[in-house]
Amino acid sequence: MVFGVLAFALSARGAEITATDDRGRTVTLPAPAQRIVAMAPSITELAYAAGAGDRLVGVARYSDYPAAAKGVPQVGDASRIDLERVLSLKPDLVIGWKSGNQVADIERLEKLGFKVYVVEPATLAAIPQLLRAVGSLAGTGAIAQIAANEFERSIAALRERYGARPKVRVFYEIWHTPLMTVSGRHMINDVIRLCGGINVFAGIPTLTPVVSLEGVIALQPEVVLGGSSATAPGEFAAQWRSYQGFVKLRNVKAMFVDPDHIQRQTPRIIEGAQTVCEHLEKIRANRR
Repeated sequence: MVFGVLAFALSARGAEITATDDRGRTVTLPAPAQRIVAMAPSITELAYAAGAGDRLVGVARYSDYPAAAKGVPQVGDASRIDLERVLSLKPDLVIGWKSGNQVADIERLEKLGFKVYVVEPATLAAIPQLLRAVGSLAGTGAIAQIAANEFERSIAALRERYGARPKVRVFYEIWHTPLMTVSGRHMINDVIRLCGGINVFAGIPTLTPVVSLEGVIALQPEVVLGGSSATAPGEFAAQWRSYQGFVKLRNVKAMFVDPDHIQRQTPRIIEGAQTVCEHLEKIRANRR
């Protein structure tokens, strides 16, 4: 994913709604959207959080939260959107994922006359902005505002509690084969910083770089966080215990974080952030 701070501008002339998406393009709707297609699981989840779940007529594959999303017709995934299915659903708004959906799919939808609002929330601060934007586009602004305010309060509380705590060097694993992590441009890096951590690979320009075990060792993290949907908590810890033959990894703890709570850019990232903060506190306690 390519992350950038979400920026949007909304204005109303009568019932008309105008919004600027993360491509910098203006999308104008004659009235709040009543039929929405969400082209990523995270966008589906955000739509529900913004009060627009009952307006979803199509969602991307793997849209499994909340449970109601499983009953919405699927329109493909990031690698391929089923354009015929989208056509049949007749949406008045399609919300796309800038770094996840194929550019060609987005362009085809626009050429067919669909209104496409493309998003790429890059930071924790972008989540409440996106909630408000979706709420405005769908006419559910009051519900979205409540969700956005609650998210901002939760983030502020975590920052106040953990932001000034002694720093902990963190390696975050998002995949194990090959070994992948996140750079400083990723929202997970924002979570690590929120909790008083330092992402040891923050300086790499690639968003989700493949790294070597030797590279991890060289940067000397105090803790390994992460886990994927293909890895159970016990398996994650066992994987890193198997590396303890390396002297510099002998005392490094591996702590699991539910990927659904941190690898999707949605309000549930608060749960992931709480877990990360608690894990780092345990590392600090062990220092004593």
